[in-house]
Amino acid sequence: MLAIDPEPRGENVESVALLDLDESAASFDAAVAITSLHHVEPLAESLRRLADVLRPGAPLLIDEFDVGAFDQVAAAWWLERRRTLGVEDGRTADELVHERRSHLHPLHRIIETLEEQFEVGAPVRGAYLYRWALGPELRPEEEDALASGELPAVGARLVARRRAGPLVRAVSRP
Repeated sequence: MLAIDPEPRGENVESVALLDLDESAASFDAAVAITSLHHVEPLAESLRRLADVLRPGAPLLIDEFDVGAFDQVAAAWWLERRRTLGVEDGRTADELVHERRSHLHPLHRIIETLEEQFEVGAPVRGAYLYRWALGPELRPEEEDALASGELPAVGARLVARRRAGPLVRAVSRP
């Protein structure tokens, strides 16, 4: 097992970028990406490298934040819960949405990029905001808000399987 974290916490923890992973082709039987792919740079090259180190047919389990679904309603809900916890953020919902969308990959881009080397299953949408500096005690509240339609689902889980055969390289289109 190998864990990769571009910003590891703790002593004696080494950091490696996915793109720089020094492992031979098809050397892993599976991979798990937990709320990380939206941060990965460069996305396409890194996901090609991930596909390269996975054996054909290997699953990639993904638990992700979909910044494309993160709107002003979700941002306001999150900011209000933070205030309830005693944390004044200072940003407006609009500012928070703009900030997140300006530098994070939306789920649709991650999926489109994965599809070059993976068979990608349909995402299962769900709660995520409670995990972002709020806490597990707020999960039921977020799930209730999702179920009632008051809040968009910004979490997504999906499975992708490494395609068999040679990897496809992206071709730029005019």
